[in-house]
Amino acid sequence: MSFISSFKHLISKGKEFVRAKMLNGYIPSFSQFGQDIYASDSVQNCIDIIATDISKLQPRHIRTDSNGMQKYPKSSLNRLFKIAPNPIMTTRDFLEKTVWLLFLNYNVFIYPTYEYRQTKDGKVRYYTGFYPLNPYQADFVEDGAGVLYVKMYFRSGDIFTIPYSELIHIRKKYSVNDIMGGGLNGQPDNAALLKVLQINDVVLQGLEKGIKTSMSVRGILKINTMLDDESQRKERERFEKLLSSGDSGIMPLDLKGEFLPVNIDPKFVDKDVMEFLKSSVQEWYGISKAILSRDYNDEQYQAYYESVLEPIVIGLGQAFSKTLFTDRELDMGNEIVFYHKDVMYLSTNAKLNILQTAGDQGLLSDNQKLALLGYPPIEGGERRTMSLNYIDVNLANAYQMGRKGEGTNEQKQST
Repeated sequence: MSFISSFKHLISKGKEFVRAKMLNGYIPSFSQFGQDIYASDSVQNCIDIIATDISKLQPRHIRTDSNGMQKYPKSSLNRLFKIAPNPIMTTRDFLEKTVWLLFLNYNVFIYPTYEYRQTKDGKVRYYTGFYPLNPYQADFVEDGAGVLYVKMYFRSGDIFTIPYSELIHIRKKYSVNDIMGGGLNGQPDNAALLKVLQINDVVLQGLEKGIKTSMSVRGILKINTMLDDESQRKERERFEKLLSSGDSGIMPLDLKGEFLPVNIDPKFVDKDVMEFLKSSVQEWYGISKAILSRDYNDEQYQAYYESVLEPIVIGLGQAFSKTLFTDRELDMGNEIVFYHKDVMYLSTNAKLNILQTAGDQGLLSDNQKLALLGYPPIEGGERRTMSLNYIDVNLANAYQMGRKGEGTNEQKQST
């Protein structure tokens, strides 16, 4: 089933839609703009870092039982999440594109394609793909029963009306608008950032012009005779030839020629102003200088993860779980989790601390310990070992009470 044909069964024919009503009184019709800021290399660098780091996540369908034990069910979701959510994207591509669309529009819609299959538990959804969408306009409408739909307009000319409940909708800066992320009109509110970028652009243009001016005009050739235009041209050409052929740096001139040097001293913007403009963009996206230069320590990356990446990770998991599972399936412990399992960015000491803490508790298999250190798995490496220096709290209390009783009996016998 192709991407476009997968939408065909969702187009509601014969239905009449009306504009959905929002509590703030605005018409819920949104055009995707806000692309002006993406001409800035600083903005693109910041978003690229975030998108690259999110693309390392590993989404998983997990099920938690009543005892709190988690397992990965053999499901169509895990099959898609493992390598390729759709025929044209790997999992890394899919996550990277999702984040770029999120920062571009402050909203991203992901459509899951599926088909129904009969199992021993009845008819269930079998998911066949996930597609991040980029419509240039999205209208929220509702049918006579009050069911909410999204009417999407694509630049290819296609228009699809999709039930909102079947779309994974992830928002950024979800505030004053009832449905969409961003500003009041459901669009990126980049006015504050745009001012900084405009100032930065003016500064860069000034630098470019200053450099060109300082390197283009070096002096004035004064000709001390009355010459017509053609004679002046020939004299200038002769002078330029002298310039290009003067290996010693000394140019001979006759009595009718005089060279007057022009000293141009362009004033450039100082370093502090440039650093301020650049840091303003970085602060907007929560990217520190250490993260931007990829020269960070464990603490700096941890702060970046908790403030920038973790909200996106949590939002992805909740948005996917809300759309993909019914209320009953959610009650049964089904959810989508985006794991940040690769910790290769950690220092050697930090990795050893993880191995000691998690290894002593029996949380890691031998192969997981090897992977943490960058080594390949070994045969029989699924074995888990733990330290005997730890004991269940209840057993520890019973053990201590028993030892106390033994001490009392020994004291009685000695007396």
